[in-house]
Amino acid sequence: MTLSTQTLNRKALFLRACRCEPVERVPVWIMRQAGRYLPEYRAIRKKHNFLEVCKTPDLAVEVSLQPYRVLGVDAVIVFSDILIPAGAMGLPFELTDKGPVIESPLRTAAQIRKLAVFDPEQETGFLMEAIRRLSRELGPNVPVLGFAAAPWTLACYMIEGHGKEGFPSAKTMLYADPDLFRALLGRIASATTEYLRAQIAAGAAAVQLFDTWVGELTLDQYREFALPATQRLIDEIGAGDAPVILYTKASNHLISAVAESGASVLSVDWRADLSALREQLGTRVALQGNVDPCVLLGPEEGVRRAAREAVEKTGGIGHILNLGHGILQQTPVENARVFVSAGQSAPVAADARLEGAR
Repeated sequence: MTLSTQTLNRKALFLRACRCEPVERVPVWIMRQAGRYLPEYRAIRKKHNFLEVCKTPDLAVEVSLQPYRVLGVDAVIVFSDILIPAGAMGLPFELTDKGPVIESPLRTAAQIRKLAVFDPEQETGFLMEAIRRLSRELGPNVPVLGFAAAPWTLACYMIEGHGKEGFPSAKTMLYADPDLFRALLGRIASATTEYLRAQIAAGAAAVQLFDTWVGELTLDQYREFALPATQRLIDEIGAGDAPVILYTKASNHLISAVAESGASVLSVDWRADLSALREQLGTRVALQGNVDPCVLLGPEEGVRRAAREAVEKTGGIGHILNLGHGILQQTPVENARVFVSAGQSAPVAADARLEGAR
């Protein structure tokens, strides 16, 4: 496959799916699709560390394009990290083999007051430049996706300092000083609003919010803390024609409230039943997901079956096929390719079909 030989308007397909409009097939991409399962990516990482790739537009563009060239995915997500805004707000971090580590995690109100609402073009211009270059390289027929962490998930990292089961330090602040925690969520929402606006202005056709750790909250806590900050963020982005996708993990108990976020698309993990969600939510919101990434470690026929079954559960109506979390490092490249092609060839229901669309 080459960039010049593609005739299908993947961007139009992707946007129609986000709006629950008729499609000729479901669009397919993979979370963490630019990553360590690809030999091409590993070759670059032998010479450059992760943050260097993120902050060097030439490198970020190259690794962002690799899954499009190798797998034929329908969307290209810019290569970056959800902690980039934390660094721009004044919390330096490192990316280690065990995950991100923030040098001085938040513990006090004084630290939170010092957090900057930064200028995205000044402090994170490398990302905006990567999006601009991707948009030029791919042209008008392939969507470029931007992303950021949702306020709750970024707050967890900023308080804890690293990923940790249950995020006890974050929850301690939530219980001990809920007003301070809300203030932190508000600061993150303000900074992320400008960050995502800049990504859309640079050419992102859609943006995804990752609220990976929101499943740690009860429904009441979600409604009290995380949801208002997410609603404010999505409302203030003013994304216009650019859909906002909201990814949540282990969130079955929250999904009715998550659907009130204002997101155009809800991305869910493999624990959720797509058919039940479609029945519950109707077509007022699109769905993304939700094959278990571990399925791609098994035989090819199982990968094909999982992709087809996921599409069958929604009928292809308002559905972007994806995994329920990021692709695993051990995934065979051929299995990733099989997942994409199986999803792209899966039949959609008659009432979801757009005949002959290009």
